[in-house]
Amino acid sequence: MKRFLTALTVLVFIVSLGKAQERTFESFNQEKYTFEIKVSDGLYVLTPYTANIIHSAFYPDSLPVDNQSYAAVLSPQNPEVKVTKGDGEILIAGDAMSVTIQKQPFAIRYLHKNNLLFEEKYGYALTDTSQKRTLTIGESDILYGGGERVLGMNRRGHRLQIYNRAHYGYTTHSELMNYAIPMYLSSEKYAVLFDNASHAFLDLDSRGNNQVTYETFGGTTNYFVISADDWYGLTENYTQLTGRQPLPPRWALGNFSSRFGYHTQEEVLSTVDKFFQNDIPVDAVILDLYWFGPELKGHMGNLAWDYNAFPDPEKMMDSLKSRGVKTVLITEPFVLTTSNRWEEAVREDVLGTDANGFPYTYDFFFGNTGLIDVFKLNARRWFWDIYKELAEQGVAGWWGDLGEPEVHPADLQHVNGTADDVHNAYGHEWASIIYEGYRRDFPQQRPFILMRAGFAGSQRYGMIPWTGDVSRSWGGLVPQPEISLQMGMQGVAYTHSDLGGFAGGDSLNTELYRRWMQYGVFQPIYRPHAQEAIPSEPVFMPDSTKNRVRKAIKLRYKLMPYIYNMAFENHIDGTPLMIPLFFEEHNEKTLEYDEAYLWGKSLLVSPVKQPGIKKQEVYFPEGQSWFDFYSGEKISGAQSKVVDVVPGHIPVFAKGGAFIPMKAKAESTSSYNLNSFDMHFFTDENVTKSSYELYNDDGHTPAAFEKGLYEMMHFSSENNKDVLKLRYRHEKGSGWTCKQEKNVRFIVHNTTKKPRKIMLNGEKQDKKQWTWDREKSELTINVILDEKAILEIVK
Repeated sequence: MKRFLTALTVLVFIVSLGKAQERTFESFNQEKYTFEIKVSDGLYVLTPYTANIIHSAFYPDSLPVDNQSYAAVLSPQNPEVKVTKGDGEILIAGDAMSVTIQKQPFAIRYLHKNNLLFEEKYGYALTDTSQKRTLTIGESDILYGGGERVLGMNRRGHRLQIYNRAHYGYTTHSELMNYAIPMYLSSEKYAVLFDNASHAFLDLDSRGNNQVTYETFGGTTNYFVISADDWYGLTENYTQLTGRQPLPPRWALGNFSSRFGYHTQEEVLSTVDKFFQNDIPVDAVILDLYWFGPELKGHMGNLAWDYNAFPDPEKMMDSLKSRGVKTVLITEPFVLTTSNRWEEAVREDVLGTDANGFPYTYDFFFGNTGLIDVFKLNARRWFWDIYKELAEQGVAGWWGDLGEPEVHPADLQHVNGTADDVHNAYGHEWASIIYEGYRRDFPQQRPFILMRAGFAGSQRYGMIPWTGDVSRSWGGLVPQPEISLQMGMQGVAYTHSDLGGFAGGDSLNTELYRRWMQYGVFQPIYRPHAQEAIPSEPVFMPDSTKNRVRKAIKLRYKLMPYIYNMAFENHIDGTPLMIPLFFEEHNEKTLEYDEAYLWGKSLLVSPVKQPGIKKQEVYFPEGQSWFDFYSGEKISGAQSKVVDVVPGHIPVFAKGGAFIPMKAKAESTSSYNLNSFDMHFFTDENVTKSSYELYNDDGHTPAAFEKGLYEMMHFSSENNKDVLKLRYRHEKGSGWTCKQEKNVRFIVHNTTKKPRKIMLNGEKQDKKQWTWDREKSELTINVILDEKAILEIVK
């Protein structure tokens, strides 16, 4: 049977290609800023959105089109283009992207500055059960994308199912996970996004014939082409199309206390106490499903406090808040027929239905259930009212679990289509309920929305995804950088793992736990979480492990100015937080490399993903030197080098010429400010000029930058054989009223000789203001900065 089905599939494919190859050009028409190409079996409509973004739609004569767009928020900007009509082809030329339409045999080619990206030669095909769109790509293109997978960085050769589905306990291979995105990115620096949330497949040249085929069982085959000159430009253009991530509350970048789960109010408070007793900073505590019921099964959908276990939740949350600790609650979109809200949900008509319009019920792990129809207006209002009431009680953030949805029967009906038609947009729309609710009812508060499933563009709703129920094993740790790097390229930059691993594990592996927690310093969210049989919180670890993890967590807090600035850059232009090395050095050495990555643009991180190792190889990108973040050792770029691995930290290196702001003391974000801070500068003779902008705001006001409620500190360097000049300029937004004067301790690394003198704004500084450490090759200068300053280090 399997062989027969495979043969049948090939036959259908050949027939489909035959039909596509018979497609003939009939006419070309320009309607203002869109271009219509009539062919023998339908109509192509090309719409330039910007100089780097073009939308391609195909409307077949034989099929009515149901077009539901969830991904794009950008409207066409009507860029200037020039149309040239020839006998054999038509050229639509823009400033960056161009399209050529070949009349016979029919083909559409997409180019970026005269470089061919791909062509649509076979194009659209219709089968009995699906629609296909086939693109022809370059034979050497490396392909990324498709959302969360564990397949290696190069995903070419795989046929990817586009259907959000959990993979419990995955390790070093996963074909399908919680967050699928129907897009691919090419090493030729372009991306194609199919704007359709239906169940589909994205075939990335699995047949080895240089073809990408998108096959969908509902909706359309419409797609966007996005191009750029470089990788940073590509993520910027893509997030311009799909939306940028709002800045999260600053506390979300701190340490979480979390497990599956805390059973009582007393357990929550006593666990948080242990963080303070052990001098481990903590900014939030997450309550799993026991906040609404005493057992694992039977209570989902209550969405209200279990007062037997949590007798005074408001007092509990007030107490936590007074210590700088926020409360986050889990919620799910399932309402069990045994829950306290079942009758209400039925009465208010908020559930998905069967073909006869009655609530659709079915069994899954937690019980017999219905599913909230998040696409339905009254269901959205009903769900939000529950969130609003709990937020008014003091809940500061939300964890939306099982939002694929985990079980989503194909014949369940939503208000706008079947389950399969809208499946991949479910988590996306759920996040939008919370995001839009906060904008309306809590306009002075940034939401925290932790979810594991979404769609292209979910980042614009502030979604912070995690990588699902990963195995608590070395195999579970291994793919985490790959997943986060891939998702960052696809706009979802806060994708992170349950630190320490979630699923399984017979006993505590302290080395694995320590290495995962050390890696966590350099992943977007620092959130240990696991099944409760083995503790996830560092406060329950043996002393030796606890001490090393404490050090890692404190480093995370000391790096908060740098990390928060990364978050700002992501908000402004879509720059990922975890950046593949090929963003900086694009060549065959880096294009499939994930053993190290950039954390921001200035730190190179190489996670330790194997037990017991004493050394590991790291590639150092070209263009500058690199400096061991801990020892100061200088390493030349453009080489692979074996580095030492020590128990106390994972290998981290600073880029030559980089400014890295840090706090001298690790403390909760509730007391965070930049009235005083350290600015580390890594001198490199290969870098004569560099610059850095440090952003700051109050950490909680939505759209603070857009409202002028911010300050920006501009730093730059000029380095020659005689003097190193560090320049500073302060900028404040129109609404910023906080202190402008800064106490800054400059720490200048790789200062191999004692300076002859230090000048600040032309005045020689007293030697009490600076020290030079010969052994560390480190110069420390204490200064007070106001509006402008020039610091000169005379060699």
